[in-house]
Amino acid sequence: MSEWLTWLAAPLSSDHLFMWRAVLMCGLLGVSASLLGCVLVVRRLSLMGDALAHSLLPGIGVAWLVCGTSVTALLAGGVVAGLMTALASALISRLTRLKEDAAFAALFITLFAAGVVLVSRLGTPIDLMHFLFGNILGLGDDDLALAAGVSTATVTVFALFYRSILLECFDPAFHRASGGWSAATHLGLLALTVLNLVAALHALGSVLAIGLFMLPAVSANLWCDRWGRMLAWAASYAVVGSIVGLYISYQAHLASGPCMVAVLGGGFLISSLISPSHGLMRRWRRSTVHHREGTAERCAQPGGPEAGL
Repeated sequence: MSEWLTWLAAPLSSDHLFMWRAVLMCGLLGVSASLLGCVLVVRRLSLMGDALAHSLLPGIGVAWLVCGTSVTALLAGGVVAGLMTALASALISRLTRLKEDAAFAALFITLFAAGVVLVSRLGTPIDLMHFLFGNILGLGDDDLALAAGVSTATVTVFALFYRSILLECFDPAFHRASGGWSAATHLGLLALTVLNLVAALHALGSVLAIGLFMLPAVSANLWCDRWGRMLAWAASYAVVGSIVGLYISYQAHLASGPCMVAVLGGGFLISSLISPSHGLMRRWRRSTVHHREGTAERCAQPGGPEAGL
């Protein structure tokens, strides 16, 4: 029994400082990213989040080429690239016949390809893999400081502007009509999304980072019908699920980032099946009951199947 407990506690021993850094990163980014993920899900902007995640790569690559490994430069490059993507997609959708989702789709794949070309020129293929899929076990103090600052800013904005965010998510037309700063709220949430994506880049990479946003949010959306509960559920699930995935990856000698996202995705699949209000099993039972009731009503009508018996 003692050997089993020792094996379980091994990843969190005092000698494994890198694991404590990774756990702290899961807690920081799990909360802030999941809050923004709820906004993206409710506003049906999931594609925008994915596009922003992929569009960071060319900005990061240019910043690396110009300024080296400075965290400030990488942050600035990612923020500029993400905001330029958002603005460019808005301009394309307004000045052409394309819808905003189509503009985002075209931009993100173009910018992602350009980013891969740039980053592949920076060093070895291992560096490129870290940009794409992250390396949460190799975090430094600068990465944690950036994540702490971004997470604190995100939670503070949600606390101070809770009503504005609520209105912008569920009724932006009323938000504008009532004198609210709808455009500023929308742009502010996009800016926070970009900052969180940049903060998560080293941990999860540009490909997997969006999983920390979307999977807790869509899972919470299946269980919760109230906005406040959805935010709390998503944040809790993001933190617990990512830490569980990190722990499994250490014990099973698997890639940490993909394992974390896989655990969150597994929870989403289970939620989609067993959610008491919106799950597939609930919908199947409801449709089965309605079918039986409809069949019984038809049989009871004059001239129905039972009339000739």
